[in-house]
Amino acid sequence: MIKHYYSLAKPGIIYGNILTVSAGYFLNKGPHGFGLYCLTLVGISLVMACGCVVNNYYDRDIDERMERTKNRVLVQGLISKRSVFVYAFLLGATGLLILSLGANILTGAIAAIGLFFYLVIYTFWLKRRSILGTFVGGVAGAIPPVVGYCAASNQLDFTALALFMILFIWQLPHAYAIAIYRMKDYQAANIPVLPVIKGLSYTKIMMICLIPIFMITTWMPFLLGNKGIEYLVAASIVGVLWLVLGILGLWTQDIHKWARRMFLFSIVVIVALCIMLIV
Repeated sequence: MIKHYYSLAKPGIIYGNILTVSAGYFLNKGPHGFGLYCLTLVGISLVMACGCVVNNYYDRDIDERMERTKNRVLVQGLISKRSVFVYAFLLGATGLLILSLGANILTGAIAAIGLFFYLVIYTFWLKRRSILGTFVGGVAGAIPPVVGYCAASNQLDFTALALFMILFIWQLPHAYAIAIYRMKDYQAANIPVLPVIKGLSYTKIMMICLIPIFMITTWMPFLLGNKGIEYLVAASIVGVLWLVLGILGLWTQDIHKWARRMFLFSIVVIVALCIMLIV
């Protein structure tokens, strides 16, 4: 039973965001208390878990139609509706309380805004209705590093904005790559992602256009004085490699294989970037 609740919180998403939260936390130039860092990780992880649990419940009908999600706990009816909502409430309330009291009110407020965007605007409204759902999901996904930064600094400034923009723009080609190689699943579930609505060629071009914008956002920590020239060079190299891989997709014969490579390399890009922001 414990493993069912564990999987319901989509731990892979949470673990993936620990690095982005850490990047925001340690980018701040002030003192970095280990206790505060741990509280921040626990708090935001619980808030994200709350969003994932509710998303899992709301999407159980479309999960049943998708190959990669058809065996999820709620599709199989292994947890009751009441248990799901009690679980989600406890996760969200505890997480926001930890962030607000353990860090500061600003951090709790930013996390609450991210949860609102993920659940209300993305999950309940746009995901099944519009390709704009990807953009709104990107807003929610760009919140974790801002939470980390605000926990350490207790301020919302241009550095926080830079972190938000980096993650927001990165998520778009990342999500489009997933949408291409999982296109059959999205078609089966009738979810309006870009390649389903606009086609594969349009999506490829959009991805290639977004990567240079992403590269520019990665320069912002250098321009703001948070990082040195070594960071700028390394971030540029990673961005150029991603762009080259994207451009190769214009001539690829196996677009699904290319999309999977783009997805995997996007993970390499964000992991490398976060490490560079932390070091």
